[in-house]
Amino acid sequence: MDPIPLAPDSRAVVLARRVLHIEAAAVAALADRLGAEFERAVELILKRRGRVIVTGIGKSGHIARKLAATLASTGTPAYFVHAAEAAHGDLGMITPEDVVIALSNSGTSEEVLTIVPLVKRQGARLVAMTGKPDSPLAREADVHLEAAVAEEACPLNLAPTASTTAALALGDALAVALLDARGFGAEDFARSHPGGALGRRLLTHVGDVMRPADAVPVVAADAPLTQALLAMTAGGMGMTAITDATGLPLGIFTDGDLRRALEKGIDVRSARLAEVMTRNPRAIGPDALAVEAAEIMERLRISQLLVIDAAGRLAGALTTHDLMLAQVI
Repeated sequence: MDPIPLAPDSRAVVLARRVLHIEAAAVAALADRLGAEFERAVELILKRRGRVIVTGIGKSGHIARKLAATLASTGTPAYFVHAAEAAHGDLGMITPEDVVIALSNSGTSEEVLTIVPLVKRQGARLVAMTGKPDSPLAREADVHLEAAVAEEACPLNLAPTASTTAALALGDALAVALLDARGFGAEDFARSHPGGALGRRLLTHVGDVMRPADAVPVVAADAPLTQALLAMTAGGMGMTAITDATGLPLGIFTDGDLRRALEKGIDVRSARLAEVMTRNPRAIGPDALAVEAAEIMERLRISQLLVIDAAGRLAGALTTHDLMLAQVI
């Protein structure tokens, strides 16, 4: 049977591809232009003891708001001030130790230019991000970051499209460069995102999600296997810990151990636990990150993990179900 011919691309698809190609080219062109001015912007922000205030109007204002949020979440204290509101009282937020990042593709936005002299009078430093290096805003700035584009993705070459994408990407580049210079790591990021998945992964410790020792089924090594089975059923963890009289773990007995014992033909009614338990099982401390426990369990293909305190005694136990409930995995 001959293949069914594909329908020609619609006008919408053709136009959408053109938009993506233009915007991708606009972002790629930025990389070749980065240099001394970008380094100056990074150094200026790092040396100032205040905060970063990001401002703009219209579509540039939306990009400015996003840049402020990205900076704040990656180790550079920042907030957004609407350029129009700044001239009506919000300039009071700016201190002499601050850096103002002003976004305007044309570099001639009246609302932004209005506050420039006031920003400088406050003693704050000004970083401008524009598409016009010879614009009034670029000339007045302490540092200018050029985000010029060859054309807008809009067929009329009017609506801010490629220019806002370029500004967004350049802002991300600045935020990441600052993140790296500050030594901002994954744990720092997690602390600023405690409600997110990364926060749960990096701020949750084994002790936060484990079953405490008094909730873990425990039997002695010389106990009959039937006693271990009853303890497992009552405990609801698919396992029982085996300890000595002082609480030091000697082993673990799990559903998997039971299956292996049955495959070997062990007589469940007469066997002793010491014959079938797993000795010297892998364990973890309560202060370890829960993701470490998840990694161990995944690598060893086990579903339960004993938790041992600093003295080597049983502190609790953990199952993959516990990690799933805590949304660690």
